[in-house]
Amino acid sequence: MPPRAKVELGSLPLTACFPESGTFILGEIKDIRKAMGRVLLTGASGFIAAHCLQAYLEAGHNVRITVRSEEKGKQVYERNEKYSDQLEAALVEDIAAEGAYDEILADNTMDAVVHTASPFFTNVTDPQELLKPAVQGTLNLLNAVHKLAPNVKRVIITSSFAAMINPKQGNWPGHVYNEEDWNPVTEEEALTGDGITVYRASKTFAERAAWKFMEEKKPSFDLVVLNPPMVYGPIINFQTIRSLNSSSQRFWKFLNGEMKEIEPSSSPLWVDVRDLAMAHLRAYERPEAGGKRFFIVSDEWYSNQDIADIFRKNYPMFLDKIPEGSPGKGFDAKPETIYAHDNSRSKNILGMTYRSFETCAVDAGRSIIELLGAEIIGGMME
Repeated sequence: MPPRAKVELGSLPLTACFPESGTFILGEIKDIRKAMGRVLLTGASGFIAAHCLQAYLEAGHNVRITVRSEEKGKQVYERNEKYSDQLEAALVEDIAAEGAYDEILADNTMDAVVHTASPFFTNVTDPQELLKPAVQGTLNLLNAVHKLAPNVKRVIITSSFAAMINPKQGNWPGHVYNEEDWNPVTEEEALTGDGITVYRASKTFAERAAWKFMEEKKPSFDLVVLNPPMVYGPIINFQTIRSLNSSSQRFWKFLNGEMKEIEPSSSPLWVDVRDLAMAHLRAYERPEAGGKRFFIVSDEWYSNQDIADIFRKNYPMFLDKIPEGSPGKGFDAKPETIYAHDNSRSKNILGMTYRSFETCAVDAGRSIIELLGAEIIGGMME
């Protein structure tokens, strides 16, 4: 085992490991030799952020990540060990705390920031548990960049279709969702609504706060916002079967027998997490993306029936667990009975192409099954 040593990024302590070369793996501000770009990525241990990190590292960029604990930092490093010379980690335990990002940006060595850190849960007891970190975390970051990091030329924020959808309109036949749409949720509705309403409000208020900041402060950097709907795909961050991210939980319910019948589908919109990660990368690398909002959404629809059909076809060993439903029926709403969507801006400016739902579901299912297998083998070895 390599020796362990206490190092600091600003005044934020992290325990780092030293490989035989003696270079830092985590924590210390490094003089990175080969530099294409230097990017700060917040919330790097998350499902989406892990794919974003991989995309940036594979493209040759250097990335400073933020994590909420030392343990999560080590988990991220272990999954990206071959890129250790491009990777730094810093601890941010509370993104809503005043000055949360100040010391991480104080060295002014970043040229871009990618902000994915935001809470995502709907079992809400206090709405402020979602609203405050989403809004204040975003403003803390923007203020820190504006105040301390003039070398940053672009900030990229992961927002959501939750900030675009108008729930009051329901299926809204004839409407085409695009980047001009905003969720009309009010503060009163956010404080008194159910968990879904609060989550949607948190994404809406955070994004509006970001655009308002840009309008009022007129900082030296520009802003890009990405708005994906439901995000599916393979797991590459540290997870367990008992603590799967929300979208992976849905797939797992089809494989473990918990989904007894095909539940009605709500929104047919989705995107593969790998496509979303590519959108984050291109939002950084393409100058023409600056100052724009992008609806990052797949061309095709999906439904719970599609999940069942794909899993029954590709994972016959789980056939007795997967409900059959009405094979081949797919999304039960006809195009004229529900809203459409327009992702042309993402294609024209970011050059996006989107994976099929079958490709996405098969790869996601495989990653869940592999995780299950690893846990079973691990339990047998104990």
